[in-house]
Amino acid sequence: MRAEWETERKFVVTGVPDGLLETRKSVPVRQGFLSSDGERHVKICDEGGIFTMMVKQGFGFKQQNTNVDISADQFEQLWPLTKHMRVEKQRYRLGHMGHNLVLDVFAGHLAPLILVEVEFDSEMHSRQFLPPDFAEFEVTHRREYQLAHLAKCGLPDSLALMSCHY
Repeated sequence: MRAEWETERKFVVTGVPDGLLETRKSVPVRQGFLSSDGERHVKICDEGGIFTMMVKQGFGFKQQNTNVDISADQFEQLWPLTKHMRVEKQRYRLGHMGHNLVLDVFAGHLAPLILVEVEFDSEMHSRQFLPPDFAEFEVTHRREYQLAHLAKCGLPDSLALMSCHY
């Protein structure tokens, strides 16, 4: 079991530059939430055949993640419990000015959403980061772009925000 504090920023991508993803290999990702309560979420993840259970606490720049490796069988046994709180996407890893970006192209009820996240070793470094041009606007502190909220409520819009409560 690994518990780590992470500092991250998240941005919406409205247009991927031509050719950016064609030369990179994506990894299919399935995530499902077993529990979502305020700022604590328990989810399972299949990222290209690597299975984990994660507990995420916090919101915004700084969050604590605890990850536990699980087997494929354990994942498949738990997956039905996530029926109404799932996310599926293609994940790309990109370099940008010495940073590792994670670009997620969502499928299903969250298409055509594309988000890019970057993790930092400190809050100071996160504030100094200059995002790539295709990172249109920052959503780090917007709850409607938190993965648990997206899984439960779908794409953000004013009607969805008014009708979705935790």
